[in-house]
Amino acid sequence: MNELVCLGCGATIQTDDKSAIGYAPPSSLKNEDVLCQRCFKLRHYNKNETVDLNSDDFLQLVSTIRQTDSLIIHLIDIFDVDGTLLENLVRIVGNNPIILVGNKVDLLPKSTNKGQLKNWLLRRAKEVGLKVMDVYLVSSVKGDGLDELAISMDTARNGKDIHVVGVTNVGKSTFINQFIQRSTGEKNMITTSYFPGTTLGFISIPLDDESALVDTPGIINPAQMAHYVSKDDLKLITPNKEIKARNYQLHDQQTLFVGGLARFDFIKGDKQSFVCYFSNRIHLHRTKLDNADQLYERQVGELLQPPNEETKETLPELVKSAYRIEKPNTDIVFPGLGWITVLDADITIEVHMPRGLAVSIRESFR
Repeated sequence: MNELVCLGCGATIQTDDKSAIGYAPPSSLKNEDVLCQRCFKLRHYNKNETVDLNSDDFLQLVSTIRQTDSLIIHLIDIFDVDGTLLENLVRIVGNNPIILVGNKVDLLPKSTNKGQLKNWLLRRAKEVGLKVMDVYLVSSVKGDGLDELAISMDTARNGKDIHVVGVTNVGKSTFINQFIQRSTGEKNMITTSYFPGTTLGFISIPLDDESALVDTPGIINPAQMAHYVSKDDLKLITPNKEIKARNYQLHDQQTLFVGGLARFDFIKGDKQSFVCYFSNRIHLHRTKLDNADQLYERQVGELLQPPNEETKETLPELVKSAYRIEKPNTDIVFPGLGWITVLDADITIEVHMPRGLAVSIRESFR
């Protein structure tokens, strides 16, 4: 008898233990498409139930991909490259060929030079030891770039399975749902939500009689902002429309707060413009550096939002790092939030991020 698998998350269906992964009421087994109780609540009520599955469990499960002969689609978040680019991917997928796919391209400002972005992603992958066949920029939500990618995938796979791999909350299930809808007309077959770790097992969608497109469990990376904020705050910091650039003229000894989740201090340099690219729903606040510590203590979660009360309970303390910016048009990247473009050179800045999350520096895509 074939094993019954949840259509939403890939977990093996069982009817004995309500608290365990894959539980479904016996009455639901008569349905043509079976969802476990967790996926049913996610899909219909946006209610998440915790599952007893840690990062090692996820890693052990997806590492079976190295035993296959398949094409790997590594989906990353353009707004959190360092948090979603898997440096240990080769350990997981072995010698299988890799196509790197940057998701959420529709949310970038129209001024973004996408050619420069692709070249930077290629360099970044090489820096962490990943050899990729090519880089594509797509939107899992709107479908931008998927036609070109689909042609490349079909050619590169040469009749093999395709495994879609990425960290939690990167948009893998939405990405695959787009392909299913385009080929079959079926909508939202795979469970998607704002909750990290929605997919719990392999979900195979046949491409032909011999091969399949496979959604894999999201790998948990602790260095993601998504793991430190509530679901409501995650919706606020995750862009849902094109980001609008916000320009701030700053003197040295001024501070710019990114809600209450991050902080940018202009320590030394000439007065100049800083261009901010964050979700339009994140409140940015400028103040004097001398006032910044006291303002944060008084106003975090109030004037400085997000975080909300739920996030404040789990958010690590902000940790300071100092940088000397020597080249103009440099991006200061706040992982999981966005970035600030420094237009001029020869300045000193300090950046505050929750402990465990590291700021990165890159050449601007403008």
